Amino acid sequence: MTADLAPIAERAAAPDALPPLTAGGLLWRPATVDDAPALTALLGAVGEADREPYRESLDEVRDGLAAPWKRLENDSILGFDPDGRLVASGFAETRPGDARTVRAFVFGNVHPERRGEGIGAQLQAWLVARARQLLAESGKELPARIATFAEDDAPEPKLRLHEAGGFEPRRWFADLKRPLGAEHPIPEVELAGSLRLVPWSTELDEPTRLAHNDAFRDHWGSEPTTPEQWTSGRTEFAPGWSWLVVDDAPDTAALLADPTTDDDTRAALEAGAPLVVGYQLASRYEGDFALRGYRFGYTDLLGVRRAYRGRRVALALLSAGCARSRPTAWRRPCSTSTPRARRVPTGCTRASAT
Repeated sequence: MTADLAPIAERAAAPDALPPLTAGGLLWRPATVDDAPALTALLGAVGEADREPYRESLDEVRDGLAAPWKRLENDSILGFDPDGRLVASGFAETRPGDARTVRAFVFGNVHPERRGEGIGAQLQAWLVARARQLLAESGKELPARIATFAEDDAPEPKLRLHEAGGFEPRRWFADLKRPLGAEHPIPEVELAGSLRLVPWSTELDEPTRLAHNDAFRDHWGSEPTTPEQWTSGRTEFAPGWSWLVVDDAPDTAALLADPTTDDDTRAALEAGAPLVVGYQLASRYEGDFALRGYRFGYTDLLGVRRAYRGRRVALALLSAGCARSRPTAWRRPCSTSTPRARRVPTGCTRASAT
């Protein structure tokens, strides 16, 4: 337990029962994977009304519902009108890898045609209450917070709803773009020493996860990613556009002697596993090409191990990714966001600390 913190069971202030959902005369039940088509339609209607810069595909939604750490029977709620149409959805979850701060995320949506009836306020209250229960159930004696996400240009009523629920801005994501036309040359970057640029491969995927956890250890708001988290949410993954940098001759003795080397990397080095030192993982969101008005590749994840920063690794990775995607995409947005965060809005994160 962190010495200056009360037990998480106390700090979370979890209610014994969840608040009722009565607004709008909806019929409520937990979600299942079979609800993916209806949920995709609901999210599409919300995205259209709120002018969100992305749409979630059916495969993405189904994959998200099927994530192995999720407990839909307890942590989700769907609201249907009397005709059986899905008009509201809510999801709460914690992530299995959280080791420095335990986080409970809440995601709620109400169909644009049913807003203004108090459904959103009650749904948010239900989600926050369930999030408090999840924090208490985690048993992790760590700093804790409840978080949600919103575009910073989202409709004002949506932002006011979050503020009324006790949320405040804590973090922003940026969506960066660069054109890929012939008039915009891609720099050629040479790596020095034993560093080598290689295409992503399944054999190097686990070493890449370890590199990611190391790269984001000092990044605010990020937590370690478990193997099950790492391989989840890849329906739009573009392995042909994804690149890695490996060190063919790492100074293993120095890395093992370094007290900042994490335990997983230490074990991999002792086992003689390949050392991935940087990575650029891309996706191809074809469903958004028409929405944005151009074809593009998307860098979901970009990171470099701490011990290898300042050696042009990230620039080499981005250049390789842009060059590979150039034949089929003329503009490539590059995201500075967290794992699989492309489907987390790139605007203002509102977090309530516990």
